[in-house]
Amino acid sequence: MHFHPITWDRLARTLAAHADGLEPADGGSWLRIGVDGAPAARPEEPAAHLAEALRSRGRPVLTVSTGGFLRPASLRYEYGRQDPDSYADGWFDTGALWREVFRPLDAGGSGRILPDLWDPVTDRATRSPYQALPEGGVLILHGPLLLGHWFPFDLAIHLSLSPGALRRRTEEGERWTLPAFTRYEDEAAPAESADTVVRADDPRHPAWTGLGG
Repeated sequence: MHFHPITWDRLARTLAAHADGLEPADGGSWLRIGVDGAPAARPEEPAAHLAEALRSRGRPVLTVSTGGFLRPASLRYEYGRQDPDSYADGWFDTGALWREVFRPLDAGGSGRILPDLWDPVTDRATRSPYQALPEGGVLILHGPLLLGHWFPFDLAIHLSLSPGALRRRTEEGERWTLPAFTRYEDEAAPAESADTVVRADDPRHPAWTGLGG
């Protein structure tokens, strides 16, 4: 896999231009983009850059974080507070993401998306109102471990960190999650299933494979 230097702004502009030429794979009215990356890779930042670039091209955009779709603490911590397998398999409510985010964007869907469901601080439902994404709009979902669930992304971006960079950039109190990302690499092979891979070891100097790399 060959990487070429790029800036975050140029990456966002290039991906936005590419997205403008895409048609939803299911023949529907909305484009679905995934920005996959460990928290250490800060997927929310390139997702925000991409959203801005798309809006500058006249596309309505709704950005959703998987952090708003955590399962209740009683389920997340069923096997302890630092169980990497639970983090990989049970922390994120993938069923709710399918139900509240993706299915409304199916062909003939309502376009009404729930932007978040659960507040991990209060451990209660957020009660956020639904948001309507107009036809022709773009969903950007960002967060970790996205590419192992068959989510119907029309464009999937994987933020890659070397094992050393992942450990270095992960907060000490969160390093218990590192085995989950090793398992993710082994089982989901995100670099192979993504449409493009961005190496983010040094956040000041990203590099990417290009599209289809």
